Amino acid sequence: MEKIFKLKEHNTNIKTEIAAGITTFMTMAYILAVNPAILSVAGMDSTAVLLATCMASFIGTACMAFMANLPFALSAGMGLNAFMAYTVVQGYGYSWQVALFAIFIEGIIFIILSLTSVREAIFDAIPLSLKRAVSVGMGLFIAFIGLQNAGLVIADSSTLIKLVDFTENFRTSGICALLAVIGIFVTIILYIKNIKGSILIGILGTWALGMFCEAVGIYVPDAQTGYYTLFPAFHLTDFSRFGKTFGQCFHIDMGNVGIFNFIVVIFSFLFVDLFDTLGTLIGVSTKAGMLDKNGRLPNIKAALMADSIATTAGAVLGTSTTTTFVESSAGVAAGGRTGLTAITTAVLFLISMLFAPVFTAIPSFATAPALIMVGFLMFSSITEIRFTSDSYTTAIPAYLCILAMPLFYSISEGISIGIISYVFINLICGKRKEVNWLMTVLAVLFILKYIFL
Repeated sequence: MEKIFKLKEHNTNIKTEIAAGITTFMTMAYILAVNPAILSVAGMDSTAVLLATCMASFIGTACMAFMANLPFALSAGMGLNAFMAYTVVQGYGYSWQVALFAIFIEGIIFIILSLTSVREAIFDAIPLSLKRAVSVGMGLFIAFIGLQNAGLVIADSSTLIKLVDFTENFRTSGICALLAVIGIFVTIILYIKNIKGSILIGILGTWALGMFCEAVGIYVPDAQTGYYTLFPAFHLTDFSRFGKTFGQCFHIDMGNVGIFNFIVVIFSFLFVDLFDTLGTLIGVSTKAGMLDKNGRLPNIKAALMADSIATTAGAVLGTSTTTTFVESSAGVAAGGRTGLTAITTAVLFLISMLFAPVFTAIPSFATAPALIMVGFLMFSSITEIRFTSDSYTTAIPAYLCILAMPLFYSISEGISIGIISYVFINLICGKRKEVNWLMTVLAVLFILKYIFL
């Protein structure tokens, strides 16, 4: 372990790394339930998607572990799966096989870009103030996701969102939201007291409390409204279904697919995946203190290559774009610093193929406290951004980047707003030397994206 992952060099140990890997997996396990549900809308077999998601996650995360020695995990990206199902398939009318082929092409392009160091150059070109802002914005973004998963924040026609009414439907949504609140405070107290594995304990404790509430009748499952039993089911997955998606990206009919629209689809996947991945790597690496004095991430090229391989493999296996997950920050917050954290998560994804119903039984309100706590830890990077009058040209773009991520519900949108505003403000204010030429190119590309895509 020491030779492979250099644990002493990263000031960590096997116990901490494995606990961190389990924590990361527990916060990501929801994807095993959500991704099949979303892609089944496109006509894909849900069990096949589940198996493909597990295998793509294993391949990508294992590559991240052994190629880059970083504690980041990969799986089917949220947002990208919805784009595939609702926009490409239902909106454009393409088959899901064509959508997977577009993702495969995107993965090949990413591999080429990674080999030529283009993605690494983009990472290095982003100024340190924006990198810190990405960490802060991601903190707010994943905390917002946690609040939604907990059922604490719900939609409202007047104000867009509001606090849930705990008394309404108390035996389903109300008690779940209350359990999440309890879990948040338990996790916070454990973390403050420096209890090892506090985030993981918070997840398991909240889930156990939920099962107790169901056993005594406080929580009452209601499948029609989406509230299922909190107790895991114990049965194996039907592996024969895997053939319904494996290799189907090459069994396509391009006859009714316009070449221009198909290129647009490829570049839509490309843009979102590129900057979601960069945003996640920047944000999590910043919080973990993995960036060097110049704001660069060692082994970034290998990390980007692992991400590229995962996307390509995922398309062949039969799942939407596989990308680095922001929930990796939960494992980093639990002490994960090397690839041992990642390979632990990867193995759990592989095991989950056998006992998927058990892992997918982890309710979203149980993982919500972890996301909210990690959001706080990432938000604390805001203290490293200067907000004095002589630094407004860097502080304001950072602020806009932070603001955009949770409100636009997108890491990549936050990065694009941050880059465009950084270039525009610095050029207009006469600080051209502060603008890297690659940042200018990125700003122009983002503007063109908004115009044409």
